[in-house]
Amino acid sequence: MNVCIIGASGYSGRELVSLLLDHPYAKLTTITSRSLDGQKLEDCLPKLRGKDRGLRFSNPSREQLCQDSSLEVFFLALPHGTAASYAIPLLEAGKKVIDLSADFRLRSPVSYKEYYGEEHPAPSWLKQAQYGLPELHDLSWEKSPLIASPGCYPTSILVPLAPLLKSKLIQKEGIVANCISGISGAGRTASERLLFCERNENSSAYGLPKHRHLSEIEEQLSLFAEENVVLSFQPHLAPMNRGICSTLSVLSEGPVRTEKIYDCWKNAYSNRPFVQILASGTFPETSAVTGTNRIDFSGLADPRTNRYVLCSTEDNLIKGAGGQAIQAMNLCQGYPEESGLS
Repeated sequence: MNVCIIGASGYSGRELVSLLLDHPYAKLTTITSRSLDGQKLEDCLPKLRGKDRGLRFSNPSREQLCQDSSLEVFFLALPHGTAASYAIPLLEAGKKVIDLSADFRLRSPVSYKEYYGEEHPAPSWLKQAQYGLPELHDLSWEKSPLIASPGCYPTSILVPLAPLLKSKLIQKEGIVANCISGISGAGRTASERLLFCERNENSSAYGLPKHRHLSEIEEQLSLFAEENVVLSFQPHLAPMNRGICSTLSVLSEGPVRTEKIYDCWKNAYSNRPFVQILASGTFPETSAVTGTNRIDFSGLADPRTNRYVLCSTEDNLIKGAGGQAIQAMNLCQGYPEESGLS
């Protein structure tokens, strides 16, 4: 199966390139980038020398991509807004699209305008898109040719919380999510605040009080709780290249008992290859998941406050972006879920 990455020069796009070159069933044949048009892949990503298959970056038009009958699946590693301008014509041309931007993650065009400051260009596709978190949703091309791959922060929060809300083990009120991201989460766009001297030995909160990812977190949690969920979400940047570390504080429904949440997690994720449930009192670390498609998490009870404290880690560029998108493709294509991933 031939695949194309549109916007392959960013951090998520580069990760997709690296992973798909090693994929046993998918063949990466086209990588696009306006800024790198015509340049050799091996010159731009030296770590791929020897396995780059002679690929070069190109900058085909939307019409050319739609008309290329050899391309079957498209990964969009583009900013929000730009992604939709490619996704819509590709979908209308009968292509399969996995979008890593936020353009199709929400069901509500009202929420999209509230958080992204503009009208959605194709609101009819919002309800047709599949939210591509494989641990929580059954994905299939028969349902839709469009997969909206989740954000990195939402993945780290939704996987531990969704089954607990669905099973009514925790309260929907008073959820607090403190999350830390590596600098790569801010993308490759040049910015003074992301210079080495500005970020090294420096950590700070940002995007308060309504970071854009909050919209999809609350929408997805509300689906599983079957009630409206509002939470407090505090994202931070930390001086590390990659990784997400989330600490979630939630009120228990009834007396706190750690075994209740662990039984729930085991029932939900016992056969999920990229979920690692750690023992209570063992705290996941970003260094352990870097370079993998895993999410590690654990939980403990705090009887003093009648709360559970849940901790999770993932690689924001793999499980939080490119790896998760490939995992979704594998499931939709009928490939083994772990294909091309670790």
